[in-house]
Amino acid sequence: MYSDTQTAESAQDTTYPPQSEPSAEMMATTPGQHQVIRRNGKVTSFDPAKIEVAITKAFLAVEGGNAAASRRIHDIVKDLSAQVCDNLFRRAGTQGTTVHIEDIQDQVELVMMRGGHHKVARAYVLYREQQAQKRAAEAAEHGPAEAAEEPTLHVTRADGTRAPLDEQRLKAVVDEACEGIEHVEGERILKEARRNLFDGVAEKDVGTALVMAARVMIEQEPNYSEVTARLLMDNLRREALSFVSGRREEATHAELAQRYPEYFGAYIRRAAELELVDDELTRYDLDKLGAALKPERDLQFTYLGLQTLYDRYFIHSDGTRFELPQAFFMRVAMGLAINEIDREARAIEFYNLLSSFDFMSSTPTLFNSGTLRPQLSSCYLTSVPDDLDGIYGAIKDNALLSKFAGGLGNDWTRVRGMGAHIKGTNGKSQGVVPFLKVANDTAVAVNQGGKRKGAVCAYLETWHMDIEEFIELRKNTGDDRRRTHDMNSANWIPDLFMKRVAEDGQWTLFSPNETPDLHDLVGEEFEKRYCEYEEKAARGEIKVYKTLNAVDLWRKMLGMLFETGHPWMTFKDPCNLRSPQQHAGVVHSSNLCTEITLNTSDDEIAVCNLGSINLAAHVTDSGELDETKLEQTVNTAMRMLDNVIDYNYYSVPQARRANLRHRPVGLGIMGFQDALYKLRLPYASEEAVEFADVSMEAISWHAIKASTDLAEERGRYESFPGSLWSQGILPIDSIDKLAESRGDYLQMDRTRRMDWESLRERVKTTGMRNSNTMAIAPTATISNICGVSQSIEPTYQNLFVKSNLSGEFTVINPYLVHDLKDRGLWDEVMVNDLKYYDGSLQPLDRVPEDLKALYATAFELDTRWLVEAASRRQKWIDQAQSLNLYMAEPSGPKLDALYKLAWVRGLKTTYYLRSMGATHVEKSTVADSSRANKLNAVSGGPGDSTAGSDSAAACSVLDPDCEACQ
Repeated sequence: MYSDTQTAESAQDTTYPPQSEPSAEMMATTPGQHQVIRRNGKVTSFDPAKIEVAITKAFLAVEGGNAAASRRIHDIVKDLSAQVCDNLFRRAGTQGTTVHIEDIQDQVELVMMRGGHHKVARAYVLYREQQAQKRAAEAAEHGPAEAAEEPTLHVTRADGTRAPLDEQRLKAVVDEACEGIEHVEGERILKEARRNLFDGVAEKDVGTALVMAARVMIEQEPNYSEVTARLLMDNLRREALSFVSGRREEATHAELAQRYPEYFGAYIRRAAELELVDDELTRYDLDKLGAALKPERDLQFTYLGLQTLYDRYFIHSDGTRFELPQAFFMRVAMGLAINEIDREARAIEFYNLLSSFDFMSSTPTLFNSGTLRPQLSSCYLTSVPDDLDGIYGAIKDNALLSKFAGGLGNDWTRVRGMGAHIKGTNGKSQGVVPFLKVANDTAVAVNQGGKRKGAVCAYLETWHMDIEEFIELRKNTGDDRRRTHDMNSANWIPDLFMKRVAEDGQWTLFSPNETPDLHDLVGEEFEKRYCEYEEKAARGEIKVYKTLNAVDLWRKMLGMLFETGHPWMTFKDPCNLRSPQQHAGVVHSSNLCTEITLNTSDDEIAVCNLGSINLAAHVTDSGELDETKLEQTVNTAMRMLDNVIDYNYYSVPQARRANLRHRPVGLGIMGFQDALYKLRLPYASEEAVEFADVSMEAISWHAIKASTDLAEERGRYESFPGSLWSQGILPIDSIDKLAESRGDYLQMDRTRRMDWESLRERVKTTGMRNSNTMAIAPTATISNICGVSQSIEPTYQNLFVKSNLSGEFTVINPYLVHDLKDRGLWDEVMVNDLKYYDGSLQPLDRVPEDLKALYATAFELDTRWLVEAASRRQKWIDQAQSLNLYMAEPSGPKLDALYKLAWVRGLKTTYYLRSMGATHVEKSTVADSSRANKLNAVSGGPGDSTAGSDSAAACSVLDPDCEACQ
């Protein structure tokens, strides 16, 4: 790959302060396990004893060598050298790694400074500088003739042969990666990469060295993220082209631009031969599709986005990825267009939308479209019956859906409570909790095809006899047989309970076998029947019940939410009273991420197909919402989502039946925070709330209109007659039904701006293709692919290290950096301060107040702004939103006020409650001993989310391995 010559450094490495003997190399842990690259490119074994010698001589040079000092120095040196080794190799595991001598010396400096040994560190720094000047002088004195005699670096190819490192190509690849990007320096990358190259380095590791060299510069300059992605693309091109052709090949971006069409056809045919894609894809006009590819879009990725695609999405054979980005998007588009009449034209239309990042399909769709088993749906909702056959049948369905599909939401309310009579055995029930334990263990045992962990959420209504035990499922204390440490849980709360809490009333718990109709009743009908059951209980006509203060149960629910992160708060009545499908059944639960609100029954497992609009891509440079572009995006996106329904693989018949009958889809958004940055609107502002309202109204209007257009072309969905749609009741109109039931307990803005009258008439006369059209999912990974903020989330931190299955990635807010540069405030000190303050601008006096407001992070916002914005969106959405709530310092009164506000503002569901955790920025380069040990990167997941502890995590922000929705 890389051949030619490289001038090696010949000067002797002298790494100790004055008065010390020069030594070859300093370093290592186990000899032979780790290696050190010398300045001349030669590699030697890492010897940790040399670190101790070097540090000892440094101390002796400054402090002298009397007996007392020697004993003290001995203990200090042991500790400092251990820190150096740990800093160098803590991520290497047992595989070993290679480090450059300069990196070792940097770490020696760092641990001395952190330990407060400033005089010794200063002497060490001065000595290193003297030696660097000495080497430079020697190089100038000897000139290029002697340099030419120095050894040339060689690479070792896969077949074991050696070849000179091609310095010319190395430079060409870096120059191409930096082309057109401001504030980046190719020579810096080359210099850093060369430090990690040695004679005999594996050829494949040369490209990795370039990627790693650029990657470390991202925190100083976000534009290096694009450069790093382009350098990674060079590795991808080599891997894919070589596999498809069967011989060693490589190409620059410019070269591949000419070859992409040829590669694309060969890739499809090769993937079909390996039975990785459907043979039907080979029957497309591959020349036409290949010619439609846009190679320049390979250059728009951030490093996190491209690495995520490479690690998780691209088709591979025995670990070799041979699917390049534009081929990937076209493969997904071909699957979605497979049943279209003019499928080449539609595939190109779908490809253009995906590859532009204006819209992105959900993760299951990206994984499986065009493959032999196209399971493209994101989430499934089931209702568990109250008999053994039904319970274990539901758990089996969970297993099958989890194997092939996405996230699961289970309604467990029908299962009788603890102490209830079992007619068949004349015994007493152990309640719902033991079965939840089985469901939990099933989710762990059956992951999603080896690609993702199984993920499930259990829902239980607040009047269920076992609700008090249910809310304690995630506790780490108590009987472990009645705990579900891996399963999420959510309260399914009727409005009557919230009214009783507000009015400090009593609340009665029942077993559903004695009150079976409560499960299917909502609103005023539920209230009436529930009160009748309370009267029956008072007369002794109900055997299993319990009465308690509603406020006491509410406090327990909030307490467990704070302590364990579960159960989430979701509201039964707004989900049902505003559902377009009230005539066809009852919404008994939401899904894993709380944005789906579809009917379930014994005969139907609800299915939803998701995709998200990149809202930031629809805000113009002049600061306006581009409605023309938005309409085009929505029209194509809705067609893609509708196509999923017919093309989809269903692992259980109840899911197929429900999806084909109702045809629900969930069009959502991502990049909301990016859009606000482009509009120069702080998240915590009335203007941002207004934008949430305006933008969602436009999406709602165009999504409903697009569904009517599809109905005109393809026919109405089967259960359309009798729906709210058929009555001319749109999502904005359905608020009236909730208001009738709630009375004064509903406070929602009703403002509307668009022509809803004409659309209402079109819906009534033409019909709808889809029973449901909108839902805002977390977009945990697809937003990374597109390089925008996740879903409707505020910025988590302006600088942090994100950890997921693809590795660790420095994430820095590019909008902030741009503004700081404009104000002359972006420098090394600012980077250091952002690390020190966990990405916050608030403590920095030199930052203007307008920037502090614009770039306030999630925990610096008043959480009520998130609720207000969500309320404005909810009035337009026929399903729900996955809404995380952030609170830096939760307390009982704050949580009480927050969740009551969410209910009063008409929200259907909420998701994780997140509180301030430990610092999430890698601080290894922050010279401050009091905070230097806070080295944890952002990690965690739903399984260990704890709202009141440092380990708190939320799927949409931090979860490293769950993308059950998106």
